Amino acid sequence: MTVEYQEQLQATDDRSLRRRITSRRDVLKVLSAGLSLPAAGALLSACGNSVPVAAGSVTGQASPSAATYAHATASPAPSAAAGDWQAMDRMHEEGVKAFPAKTQGLGGQPLQYRLDNGVKVFELTCKVVQWEVTPGTFVEAWTYNGTMPGPEIRVTEGDRVRVIVKNELPESTAVHWHGLIVPNDQDGVPFITQPPIRPGETYTYEFTVKNSGSHMYHSHHNSTKQVGKGLLGAFIVEPKDRSKEPQVDIDYVMILNDQTGGFTLNGKGFPATQPIKAKLGQKVRLRYMNEGLLIHPMHLHGLPQLVIARDGWPLPQPYMCDTVNVAPGERWDVIVECSEVGVWAFHCHILSHAESDHGMFGMVTALIVEA
Repeated sequence: MTVEYQEQLQATDDRSLRRRITSRRDVLKVLSAGLSLPAAGALLSACGNSVPVAAGSVTGQASPSAATYAHATASPAPSAAAGDWQAMDRMHEEGVKAFPAKTQGLGGQPLQYRLDNGVKVFELTCKVVQWEVTPGTFVEAWTYNGTMPGPEIRVTEGDRVRVIVKNELPESTAVHWHGLIVPNDQDGVPFITQPPIRPGETYTYEFTVKNSGSHMYHSHHNSTKQVGKGLLGAFIVEPKDRSKEPQVDIDYVMILNDQTGGFTLNGKGFPATQPIKAKLGQKVRLRYMNEGLLIHPMHLHGLPQLVIARDGWPLPQPYMCDTVNVAPGERWDVIVECSEVGVWAFHCHILSHAESDHGMFGMVTALIVEA
């Protein structure tokens, strides 16, 4: 095949693709076929399409993620022009040396409760804040109690729980208890099981926790926007009978998201993500939770992962792997035995979620095993 013919064929393919991309749904189809976000955006621009495609966003929303990660997905800057490998190396090195970078705010912290006649009472306030994803990069986040992710609710199987939700958002909301077995009227879906919680209102949920495991709570009203902007959190239920629970030294929740702020782990992007630190010989339980729109295969270098539970339910036959594919809405529990000393890279293995010519970004952290 001649070079001229290859160029003609490529041009024909591009024109055909432009004709087919006319909506957000078409963008998703293109992305699933392997075309990068910048390439899809360029095609849409060429077509005069009104659907904006921001780096790190596949919803077409006007999202701060474009500003956050444009440097990681756009064409190389003049300082990293084609062939300027020294500039690329410098940017990669600078990012790694900055890790873990300090930012304002820390999500996923334990939520304290008060007892009321044996009922564990938690309070959540939905409000808008400016959230620092990476050093100096702030985005508008919709949060529970001012953090993204929201605070971690941790109870024991059989507990009676009451959650008081105050809405300080500019629109209505609701809270769904993802994975929990609850009475129908506590499921948190407006106009199906309850009225929406309107701005300025307070709503109370109450139920007995029936099933243990790794679960989530998040908005189920205008949820693409609201969950994407940060209305999400972990709901961990310890089993009443702990005799069959694996014995671990560290219990770590990792919430994956891919909308506000771009690709994030617990609300932060590399180099502001948190490393997981352990001692040689310790066991780490990781609870993956995907609150995003995309699949994220989480890959740990150097150390295998023993997969023990899916969606809160123990697996009848645990298995070993090095990459756990976490789909939207899923929770996976794994155990890592820290048998090798070192700093082990830990990232989403859809590589455009983790690294570019400008260095690592987004869904990257490290497991640090010390002697």
